[in-house]
Amino acid sequence: MTDPKIALPKIALKGVRKQFGPKKVLNGIDLEVGKGESLVVIGGSGTGKSVMLKCILGLLAPDAGSIMVDGVETTKLRTREREKLLHKFGMLFQGAALFDSLKVWENVAFGLIQGEHMPRAQAKEIAIAKLGAVGLSPDVAELSPAELSGGMQKRVGLARAIADEPEIIFFDEPTTGLDPIMADVINELIVQCVKDLGATAVTITHDMASARKIADRVAMIYEGRIIWTGHAGDIDHSGNAHVDQFVHGRAEGPIKMQVRAL
Repeated sequence: MTDPKIALPKIALKGVRKQFGPKKVLNGIDLEVGKGESLVVIGGSGTGKSVMLKCILGLLAPDAGSIMVDGVETTKLRTREREKLLHKFGMLFQGAALFDSLKVWENVAFGLIQGEHMPRAQAKEIAIAKLGAVGLSPDVAELSPAELSGGMQKRVGLARAIADEPEIIFFDEPTTGLDPIMADVINELIVQCVKDLGATAVTITHDMASARKIADRVAMIYEGRIIWTGHAGDIDHSGNAHVDQFVHGRAEGPIKMQVRAL
């Protein structure tokens, strides 16, 4: 008999709802992410992508529904239990979100020093190794974030996301603000880092080139619900009019943009 734990999703959301005042942002999200899978969630601005990630991390409490990580219900975890859960996660924030007052290596090692209470010398060694994994030389470690290009800042953010070798990595618009060549470099690094760690990855993005490169599977969120999921290779013939319009960037279609004349 097959062990049921083998098929246990790494992350499973069921009926997740979240609203702010009268605005329903998540309106019954159902989504599963398998262990070691790279899932990309696409959708327009304001459709709930970032709110969904924040609910999984526990930064926001859902109004209803279930969020399970490794089969454990997370929505009612106490503070200490949630802190333990968060050690499973790494995150590359939109815009890299580096601390200007810290050197590059201190940014990469921030979680190791502050969260793991690792000695600074040991944390620095790991930080320099992770910088190397994203193609940055040791001399970059002593620079400040202000001395880096946008692409280099993204690499540092990626190095920080993998510093603690997390089981799950979230990528929030990883290529925003980058030129197409640097965006592809970042995509390649993400694919390689996730593969090297054997991690589960969830990426939210508007960038279809990024989605095609990173994803094993793609999910589209619209009006607070997941309206389509499928293999990345099937996205151009999804059979879903919303997905087709978004993927090809068409103004005409079922997705109506609210444009107010000045």
